[in-house]
Formats: sequence, structure tokens, C-alpha cells
Amino acid sequence: MRGWFLLTLGLLAVVIGAVWMVQGLGFVEGSVMTGGRIWVVVGPVVSLAGLVALWIGLRSRRRRP
Repeated sequence: MRGWFLLTLGLLAVVIGAVWMVQGLGFVEGSVMTGGRIWVVVGPVVSLAGLVALWIGLRSRRRRP
């Protein structure tokens, strides 16, 4: 069960981080985060954490039969 949780959490973090980065860059309008430079930094950090969670989730699923 741990593998599925990490895979879901990782995928969600990658998507949210990408959206935050794009909003920070000003490509998506209509949000308080639009044009905020902090989201250009926070977004990739969250996406990277999501990729790590995906990697760990995939590794834990491979080990169990």
C-alpha cells in the first residue's frame, strides 16, 4: 500500500509544482500567484520532491510480489 500512496502523492506534487511554476512565470492568469517570483522557485522544488516520491514509490512496488 505504501507504493501506491507515494506514487499518488508524487504525481500530485509534480503537477501542482508545475502549475505553481507556470503561474509564477505569468503564463496562467487569474490567480494571486500570477507573476509572483517566489512560485518560480517553490514550484520546481515541489516538483522535484514529487519526482523523488515517485521514484521511491516505484522502487517499493518492484520489491514486493
